[in-house]
Order: sequence, then structure tokens, then C-alpha cells
Amino acid sequence: MGKCDRTEALLWSIALPGFGQILNGKFLKGLLLIGLEFIINVQSNLNEVIISSFHGDITKAIAQTDYQWLMFYPCIYMFSIWDAYKESRGTPSPYAVVPVAFGAYFGTIGVIFSRDLLGAVWLGLLGMFVGIGVGLMIKKILIKRATVM
Repeated sequence: MGKCDRTEALLWSIALPGFGQILNGKFLKGLLLIGLEFIINVQSNLNEVIISSFHGDITKAIAQTDYQWLMFYPCIYMFSIWDAYKESRGTPSPYAVVPVAFGAYFGTIGVIFSRDLLGAVWLGLLGMFVGIGVGLMIKKILIKRATVM
């Protein structure tokens, strides 16, 4: 098994961290990321939190969440996506990591403040999307600066 298409790696990593790495032939890294995903998921009660959140029971979701474990999730998730994308066929565009890294940062901030607003799933996701948006703007600025110099 060799490197796969970027879109395929990206989509499988979104589905489950580690799958993109396995598709790229990075079996040990893929299994490690799947293991981390599983451990963090179980320890943070993430599946129960997701179910309660989607049913609109945010108070229950907040009570079920183990924040000490869930704090790791946005970074592992976004790193897995970036790594699978980076290792797939082709060369990443300059500064392609910036939106993904900012998605991880803002997703973690969303988890930190989620006890007070929306719960971990919704505020974490919102944070990730805002972070990706901020990262895209920063990437655009960095590319523009690089072309001027």
C-alpha cells in the first residue's frame, strides 16, 4: 500500500483519526492515532456526550464530559487530518498547516469554555471552524507577504 490521493486521506482522517495514515502506508502511526482516538473517546465519554448534544440535552452532555481527557481531542483530531494530508501524494501548498493548527487551537479553547456555553461538542466544533477560518486568513496574509518579498 502506497500513498493515496489527498482528498481520500483527508476524508478518511475526518471519519476516524489514523485511517488516512493507514491508507498512506504508515501503519504504526495510523494504529497509534486510532489507539489514542479510542482511549480519549472512552475516557472523555465522547460518544455519550455526542449523543446527548445531538438530542439537545446540553446539561446532560456537560455533566457526562470528562474535560481532563477531552482537552486532548481537538489536537489529536486535527493533527491526524494534517498528517494524512501532508503524507499523501503531492506537495502541500505553502502554509497549508496554518488553518489546521488554528483549528486545533480554537477547538481546544472551545472545549475549555464549553461548560458555560453550548457544551463540548458544539462549542468545540464551532471553535474548530472559527480556527480554520482564522488560519485561512493568516495563510493568505503569509502567502501575500512571501510573494511581495
